[in-house]
Amino acid sequence: MSQIFDGYEDHFNADVRLIILRTLAEEHDGRLNSTMITKVLERFAINRTRDYVHTQLRWMEKQAQAVILTEVGSVLVAEITQQGEDHLQKRAIIEGINRPSRRRA
Repeated sequence: MSQIFDGYEDHFNADVRLIILRTLAEEHDGRLNSTMITKVLERFAINRTRDYVHTQLRWMEKQAQAVILTEVGSVLVAEITQQGEDHLQKRAIIEGINRPSRRRA
């Protein structure tokens, strides 16, 4: 049972990371703070703590180089990198972040 849960959690985290990347890409300057990211995730019925969001953002910075983080008090400001953009445009693949699906016109 533990392996099933681990697989689910990995998939869940990979989906969260894709939502975060897409959200950052939609911002005119490619940046958003962790409080606002938490609120965006809630719209997708992902109700996790800010600590969870910080963990995902730190993973995206250290493991994937998909974002650059700046600490401002207790908040993290995330900025999408070229590597993150390349993943969204399907020019590169980042393991641990779900691949974007085809968008319909």
